[in-house]
Amino acid sequence: MRTKTLKKNKINVVTLGCSKNIYDSEVLMGQLKANNKEVVHEEEGNVVVINTCGFIDNAKEESVNTILEFVQKKEEGLVDKVFVTGCLSERYKPDLQKEIPNVDQYFGTTELPGLLKALGADYKHELIGERLTTTPKNYAYLKIAEGCDRPCSFCAIPLMRGKHRSTPVEDLVVEAEKLAADGVKELILIAQDLTYYGLDLYKERALAKLLKALAAVEGIEWIRLHYAFPTGFPMDVLEVMRQNPKICNYIDIPLQHIADPILKSMRRGTTMAKTNKLLDQFRSEVPEMAIRTTLIVGYPGETEEDFQTLKQWVKDQRFERLGCFTYSHEENTHAYNLEDDVPAEVKMERANEIMEIQSQISWELNQQKIGKEFRVLIDRKEGNYYVGRTEFDSPDVDNEVLISAEEGYLRTGDFFQVEITGAEDFDLYGKVKA
Repeated sequence: MRTKTLKKNKINVVTLGCSKNIYDSEVLMGQLKANNKEVVHEEEGNVVVINTCGFIDNAKEESVNTILEFVQKKEEGLVDKVFVTGCLSERYKPDLQKEIPNVDQYFGTTELPGLLKALGADYKHELIGERLTTTPKNYAYLKIAEGCDRPCSFCAIPLMRGKHRSTPVEDLVVEAEKLAADGVKELILIAQDLTYYGLDLYKERALAKLLKALAAVEGIEWIRLHYAFPTGFPMDVLEVMRQNPKICNYIDIPLQHIADPILKSMRRGTTMAKTNKLLDQFRSEVPEMAIRTTLIVGYPGETEEDFQTLKQWVKDQRFERLGCFTYSHEENTHAYNLEDDVPAEVKMERANEIMEIQSQISWELNQQKIGKEFRVLIDRKEGNYYVGRTEFDSPDVDNEVLISAEEGYLRTGDFFQVEITGAEDFDLYGKVKA
């Protein structure tokens, strides 16, 4: 016999995937709270909303497994209702409804009002910037646009997120002001493509204009740029970065590959020569800039020669931060028409080779920081260490600065001048300067 849960109408939002999904979950939670609903993030609740990722195979598998896990709990009477939203649901709703029918309802990425209605809540249009943040109090993601107009051959995001749609500057400023009032000191700007920002609303690339407006918000001390696209990069952004100390000397610019035949097949709209020229401009105009990039290995048709070109380029560029993915053959993308001809084990070997090179580069760059001072923002306390970051490091993906808790109390969310005393591949050790 089923035993219903005792706690009624506590909504548990479970988030999978990228920072854009985190943001969407926070907006959903803010709407639910405004409707006087009891809502938690990845805790116990009798109503579950799973915000899924559908980007690549591993993410899809994790999303499906999570859905199955909560459907099982529903069948056991441990939860009452299961709703699914997000990218996987947007992309595969008919398949999911057929394969996992015990989910109460599936919603796509643009169906927030419908999801709220199913949860007994109304969509409140006036809630600009109202979110229930799930990140540490000192930083928050700020999504400045939705969707993507780029034609990259390997990417399914336009299928799941639609066309590029910028959020007006004034709305983002209001959101930033509310976050600052709640103690947020660092804004991490996210979108599928930051550099396209404003083209739809203002008929020009307006990222620099937005940065100036956000930098004027009192209480915000760091603004960080994630997910810039290399083609058509608005160079006035570099000027703002150089002139305004609130704009972190940091950029996340996924370059994906460097061999010209692969870039052409990927439909990236650039070449090795153009990419190198752009990186040279970054480093000459903002010499202290930390550049993070991501690469894809094992793309259809990637020859050993193409891979050797990529490897040598990684050695030459010496990126401060780098991540590497193996190619995932995604249906309904342009590249799906190509033969996925690089064996899985070769893809993995190539990814490991790239990360081995990057690990050595990161170690060497970190050794150069020993004895230098950096402004560090404290994110949390973990074990015997306070864990913080410099302006050159983004949460979860980059270096962290570890400071012994024996030195004394450091308040989370505060900035300190820290001297680096030791360094590993991806971590720094430091002591607070008196």
